[in-house]
Amino acid sequence: MPDQAVLRVDMDGTGLRVDRAALARALADLPRAAPVVVMIHGYRFAPGARGGNCPHRHIFSMQPPAQDWTAISWPRHLGLSGGRALAIGFGWPARGGFHGACLRAGRAGRALAELAALVQSLDQGRAFDVVGHSLGARVALAALPHAAPGDLRRMILLAGAETRRPALRAMGSAAGRAVQVVNVTTRENDLFDFLFEWLGGAGLDTAIGQGLCNTPVNWLDVQLDQPATLAALARLGHDLPSAPARISHWSPYLRPGALGLYRAILDGSLPVEALQRALPERRDPRWSRLLAGWHWPLAGRTQRA
Repeated sequence: MPDQAVLRVDMDGTGLRVDRAALARALADLPRAAPVVVMIHGYRFAPGARGGNCPHRHIFSMQPPAQDWTAISWPRHLGLSGGRALAIGFGWPARGGFHGACLRAGRAGRALAELAALVQSLDQGRAFDVVGHSLGARVALAALPHAAPGDLRRMILLAGAETRRPALRAMGSAAGRAVQVVNVTTRENDLFDFLFEWLGGAGLDTAIGQGLCNTPVNWLDVQLDQPATLAALARLGHDLPSAPARISHWSPYLRPGALGLYRAILDGSLPVEALQRALPERRDPRWSRLLAGWHWPLAGRTQRA
């Protein structure tokens, strides 16, 4: 397999589309300790879409278009070349109406479970990890009820577009009890969490961006823009800059050093248990970043006669 290759896998109306022979060759060439890392995009992308909307020419590419400020190479910054992992770009139709994309994310989850089972059938015991952004996190969680225990080792969810109840149901499945989940959140994403709660769940549930209640032992929430979290990460050797914006849906992968942090989680140089021990117990409250520094006109003023 070429040193910088990213294997393309797609889900379309007919189901999973994968070159099984190419996958088998890639697995055979992969060092035993190296994992398979599947990257999953979110809304507005679809395989073959034009205008910078094909993920395989964008975030899944080793050389994405420089003119697009959201185009940063996931496989390059995750360190997935050079035999350290098999990088798979998982494309699915996430364009069109948002409600329809949410429904297709569920079907994409079943296809992802099928891919995990295929990897195990070709290479039993191979570690299978997932990094998913936005609706890509929904795809990842939707795979768990359809997967066998141990088929998926680890998931890193970035600004996940999913709510608590389906996430807890997924984690309660056999595969969900066996997987390790790192749920990366930011208060910069609060507006998007709020919109997803209403567009995707009619306002009846809370987004996982606000953390998971009754948190399973194999689920870790990481608020990436919290000063106490940034201080803890710096002590662990990952010095990330403070959040540059009050509103951003892309900062969990665009912030300098963030993908390097996930690389350390994936390759085991930063054990999740060590990360969990270092993090603060509390998250910042919702809207705290958006309202930071806001001065109400009459707040704290004394009326004069």
